[in-house]
Amino acid sequence: MNIITIPVTAFAQNCRIIICQQSNQAAIIDPGGDVNKLVEQITQLKVTLIAVYLTHGHLDHVAAAKALSELYMIDIIGPHQDDQFWFDALPLQAQMFGLETISPFYPTRWLQHNDSLELGGLCFEVKHCPGHTPGHVIFYERNTAKLIVGDVIFQGSIGRTDFPQGNSVQLLASIQSHILILDDSVEILPGHGSNTTVGIERKTNPFISGQFG
Repeated sequence: MNIITIPVTAFAQNCRIIICQQSNQAAIIDPGGDVNKLVEQITQLKVTLIAVYLTHGHLDHVAAAKALSELYMIDIIGPHQDDQFWFDALPLQAQMFGLETISPFYPTRWLQHNDSLELGGLCFEVKHCPGHTPGHVIFYERNTAKLIVGDVIFQGSIGRTDFPQGNSVQLLASIQSHILILDDSVEILPGHGSNTTVGIERKTNPFISGQFG
């Protein structure tokens, strides 16, 4: 698996292009904006883009999804349907941040806990991880030990829960149930900031240790 990370917009959100090197198929995860920048990168990579995957419905993770879906005639997959209200509220989200108006759109397919997504020879296990948002999902590729977590956990921190329907108890339970059960060597790819590992966060993340939160 080849992973290209492209920080997008003023939110510095980590959009990821995930490539199966056997098939040259690719998916783009959480395209939060800067459509032209993303298209340029896809063109340079000479990959076959087959889907958009979304971890949750916040604007900084989804803003370019519809444009890419229409341009490449591909499906938008995820998150869980409990995030539908965030897609309903896309115009309000844009207004809150003073951004260009964006109309509501919806995934081609909502995801459920324990779904799986195949990308060439890769297989992503889907885990429903509510807390940051109620419909947040994460993607785990077991064979390569890569975990794409959106805004559930970061290096030394965890996702915010002060947005509508955020829940700190749920978030910590999600992390315990679906992230900390994995091997220390599993690499965590968050929606913002640097990559980390399960082992590092288990040992040093103050929110997990109980020092904060």
